[in-house]
Amino acid sequence: MWSNLPFELLANIFSYLSPDSLARAKSTCKSWHTCANNSLSWATLPWRQYPPWFLALPTRNHGHFICAHNPINDSWHLLPLDFIPNPIRPIAAVNGLILLRETTTTALQLAICNPFTRQFRHLPKLNVTRTNPAVGVISLDSANFQVYVAGGMSEASSVGGGASYEPSLEVYDSVHENWKTIGSMPMEFAVRLTVWTPNESVYCNGILYWITSARAYTVMGLEIRNKNWRELGVPMADKLEFAALVQRNGKLCLVGGTSDAGACIWQIEESNNWRMIEKVPQELWARLFGGKGRWGSINTRCVCIGGAMRLYRDLGSGMLVWRKCAENGTKWEWHWIEGCGTIKGVKLQNFPIKGLLLHPYLASSSVFAK
Repeated sequence: MWSNLPFELLANIFSYLSPDSLARAKSTCKSWHTCANNSLSWATLPWRQYPPWFLALPTRNHGHFICAHNPINDSWHLLPLDFIPNPIRPIAAVNGLILLRETTTTALQLAICNPFTRQFRHLPKLNVTRTNPAVGVISLDSANFQVYVAGGMSEASSVGGGASYEPSLEVYDSVHENWKTIGSMPMEFAVRLTVWTPNESVYCNGILYWITSARAYTVMGLEIRNKNWRELGVPMADKLEFAALVQRNGKLCLVGGTSDAGACIWQIEESNNWRMIEKVPQELWARLFGGKGRWGSINTRCVCIGGAMRLYRDLGSGMLVWRKCAENGTKWEWHWIEGCGTIKGVKLQNFPIKGLLLHPYLASSSVFAK
């Protein structure tokens, strides 16, 4: 009976499987593998309602792999990145894929990959060669996205001039497969985006945001429609030992804290004022930084997607998860997830990580066909 099922019916059955179950189904035979690859739409997959996977990527030279946490069965998996030719650093997750930058060159060179299907490709080179710019990502729909690059240092002039801050703004569109220079920014913003801004960005209600990486923290935003820049203050800006921007329920939120006072979550209101909406339970916060005091707090990071937010430090220290309750979709609860010390009996060294949340995409993507 199974071998005679219509292609469309089999695809519909596959669409209700969780990512790990779908991966096992794909490995059954060539027919099922073809069906799963060619018939499933990222936009309509019901398993996107499952909790997202947490991907831990080394931030230094600790190996060419990803440690992936499956929240459905609370298990860790090792995903080799040997299909990527050069060392990389992760920037952001978009549409089930990972945006990367190569580390073999100081000039920004971006790429995209799917660690589950082992697909990889470079994006075209920027119009202006630059080092250390701010990078932001916007998902246009289930298949396409835009990448914004702002600031950075331009190359030294061939006539003897030194490198200078680059005040231009470029955007890559995966639909048209090219970069366009779309405007400029105040030189003050170009300097701060280059020197004090990490690559973490948040897109919310038509604005792409970055937060500076040094006290006193500030938030810089780019209004995508009219290309205007804005600046927002941050609560406890000169006291926070760590601060991160996330989007939650369609609102821009700030997660920050200190080793003594704990961590809080603020939400921006229409008046551009911040309102505290949650305080991390003190016992869980203390467990996260493991008695390392201020140093443990400084190395805390945060990532959020859909109905899940995670605070983490490194691979082995465990994570705090704030997520929607299964029974009550409006209420959020705190949980603890153990860090990754071993995978299938193999002991792993602890190291700093960059964490991403995404729903594994196991079908073919048009991004890699260009």
